[in-house]
Amino acid sequence: MKILDLKVLMGPNFWSIRKTKLIQMVLDLQELEHWPTDKIPGFYERIKQLIPSLYNHHCSEGKPGGFFDRVRDGTWMGHVIEHIVLELQSLAGMNTGFGRTRGTGVPGVYNVVFAYGEAKSGLYAAQAAVNIAEALVQGQPYDVNEDIRQIRELWFGQKLGPTTESLVCEALKRDIPMIRLDDSSYVQLGYGAKQKRVETAVTNHTGMIATEIAGDKDVTKKILQEAYAPVPAGVIVNRSEDLQDAIDEVGFPLVVKPLNSNHGKGATTDINSWQEVTAAFLKAKEYSNEVVIEKYIRGCDYRALVINYKFVAAALRTPAAVMGDGIHTIEELVNIVNKDPRRGNGHEKVLTKIQIDEATIKLLAKMNYTPKTILAKGVVVHLKDTANLSTGGTSTDVTDLVHPSNIRLFERVARIIGLDICGIDIVATSLSTPVKKNGGAIIEINAAPGLRMHLCPSYGNPRNVAAPIIDMLFPTNDARIPIVAVTGTNGKTTTTRLIAHIAREAGFVTGFTTTDGIYIDEEQINEGDAAGPFSARVLLKDNSVEFAVLECARGGILRSGLAFDKCDVAVVTNIASDHLGLGGIQTLDQLAKVKSVVPETVKESGYAVLNADDDKVYAMKDRLSCKIALFSLQPDNPLIEEHCARGGLAAIIDNSYVCIRRGRETIRIGDITGIPVTFNGSAIFNIANVLAASLAAYCSKINVNVISQSLRSFIPSYDTMPGRMNLVQFEDFAVLLDYAHNPHALRSLGQMIGAYPATQKTGIIAGIGDRRSEDIVEFGQLAGTIFDQIIIREDKDLRGRRANEIPALLKQGIGKSNGHMPVMIIPDECEALDHAISNAISGSLIVILSDNIEDVNKRLNYYLLLDKEKNKVT
Repeated sequence: MKILDLKVLMGPNFWSIRKTKLIQMVLDLQELEHWPTDKIPGFYERIKQLIPSLYNHHCSEGKPGGFFDRVRDGTWMGHVIEHIVLELQSLAGMNTGFGRTRGTGVPGVYNVVFAYGEAKSGLYAAQAAVNIAEALVQGQPYDVNEDIRQIRELWFGQKLGPTTESLVCEALKRDIPMIRLDDSSYVQLGYGAKQKRVETAVTNHTGMIATEIAGDKDVTKKILQEAYAPVPAGVIVNRSEDLQDAIDEVGFPLVVKPLNSNHGKGATTDINSWQEVTAAFLKAKEYSNEVVIEKYIRGCDYRALVINYKFVAAALRTPAAVMGDGIHTIEELVNIVNKDPRRGNGHEKVLTKIQIDEATIKLLAKMNYTPKTILAKGVVVHLKDTANLSTGGTSTDVTDLVHPSNIRLFERVARIIGLDICGIDIVATSLSTPVKKNGGAIIEINAAPGLRMHLCPSYGNPRNVAAPIIDMLFPTNDARIPIVAVTGTNGKTTTTRLIAHIAREAGFVTGFTTTDGIYIDEEQINEGDAAGPFSARVLLKDNSVEFAVLECARGGILRSGLAFDKCDVAVVTNIASDHLGLGGIQTLDQLAKVKSVVPETVKESGYAVLNADDDKVYAMKDRLSCKIALFSLQPDNPLIEEHCARGGLAAIIDNSYVCIRRGRETIRIGDITGIPVTFNGSAIFNIANVLAASLAAYCSKINVNVISQSLRSFIPSYDTMPGRMNLVQFEDFAVLLDYAHNPHALRSLGQMIGAYPATQKTGIIAGIGDRRSEDIVEFGQLAGTIFDQIIIREDKDLRGRRANEIPALLKQGIGKSNGHMPVMIIPDECEALDHAISNAISGSLIVILSDNIEDVNKRLNYYLLLDKEKNKVT
């Protein structure tokens, strides 16, 4: 077997709209295509022995053991690998579950599609599943546990921490989208100008000054002391020579801790001797140059959580500990405690495993213990100086026991420091009585406090503390900007630019993506093909963008899915033969399914704007749960009439006017001849684009007057639509620069060229190397019916074709439609244009179907200057 390709999908995709985290493995079974599992001796027995938990896979049988039944009766290896890869992730702790195995159309080659926890772990699991299957076929031993360990390690290396994950889960419950911004815990909630950003329990509301204060224990104490909040006495030292003075001033027992650290790192508590002080000082110096010498407050360790200056939760924190049984050593007791399924490494589970480290050994030595000591029954020994969960501590929820006086104290302290999310560490005998009266004190203030102890306490009621944070960030739950997504075979870029222009005229800061680049308002922020999800995500991450119009090409959908989870409006222009044979898409029906991913993401209250003149586009409506709006160039299209009779929404042409129809009501938008992009009504395909754009804007609740004015003010040129119908008029001839690159587009362009008055029509054409040969031939055949003479050029990137192969196919097509057509081959695009202009006759039209639009435009501007100079002289 051989893995031919692995794609990580991160949004709605060809395989699923709702399952957005999928890996698509293209797998060549090679000789195993002829060997189903029932034909491989011993395979059934070996897989049951190696991965017995696969028994829980119901498969298509719909019962436990169903997958094993399929293996016994005979199934193909792609199906087996799908189940193995899902089970590997499940055994590593992930709940994935979704899988599909489908043929690609090539014998023996399959798409194995499966859900993943995180991308790196999913990719590893894919390769591991193939390795396991090969070992089972060959009857070789295999260490599955090592793969599970590696998958788990990769998963936890990438997955969100518990605090950030809780915020993301709470946001998603409220239909607030999420974009992950790095491989750690930095995430964006919401899109564009409505976004908020969080990293653990730090938000873009969290003030830098407040964070700095909380990180400096000395400053924090001084501020709280001046506000008459209870804090322990203490001093700051940075030299061992000053320790004795500090001891004399504060008095035993002491706490020694770094001035700038967190999670209890470098801290030592309950110090009662000079020797302990000096050791603790050196330990603290490893984390901070300045060290806090503080009065040790006897009592319990509590954490209070204040969000948006309101108290929300409190927990009693207990240091990692073991209880003796008179049989086991401390080390053995730790191992027993660590077997608790709630404990894991780091933050992977509710509790963290206890590690016996140097600090633990020193702490035990103070009690005359070692890890090998057998503890008497009932004796409890604390193994850490601090009660942090990250070092194996436990938490007990005490929210309901907090005295109202303490609640007021905690809220006041959060306001004094200025932290929107504030963790307050208190040592006191209890929180059920006022801390000021029971001898307790505030020990520390924490920016970015961990939420795990409240979300999943070891004991007591869990508190959904993520909810008030999301309430604070999104008080009205408004986290989305309008998104209009445009897809189809042809007309996407023009339609996208028209919608963006209308949105901009309506007063929105508008971002849009096309095959030309990424734009915010009229500024191009990046040049190049930007019709994929990466470019769309750039706009969705930009906090200036109030309205997004996103061109969605088939390549990006197949490569990694869409960049957004939902859109407000989706436009499908048409479905025509282009890119067939690429990415496993062989037929128009498959291409339509790819394009239908876009309208399937429209939210229920939104609209799918569909071309009623295209059967495959119109048929998409049956799969959609959103509202439907139709557009058509055909007068009295029965589909439009039927749709509007039911109160539906449509865009039509009525007596040369672009109109919006809602039921029986008709709203005129503008006369076609007054809309420049239609070229006085001769560019039929652009009329269709105007209908789609007008309808999309109307569905986006943009005023019809704004739509009308915007269509009249959109002047087709290189600046507004580079490479799309850019007509350059010279004194004696004209040049039309366009991007038409498939038969459907050329056929549409040919209608306009046919209506254009010209003495001679010269076409400069090319084929695209990764298209099917029959498509290139058809392109040439169409060109032979449109032009009087043709120059064949070549793209710089032949996309796998040999030199002269594409011109030969084009000539073959031209010969089919016009055997007497004058044809030249000039490979360089600009040189081909030079030749055509140099030999242009009066009143002629040169049409260049360009790949390198910018260079061609520069060359045209050069000739325009020459033409003007010549006319001045004349």
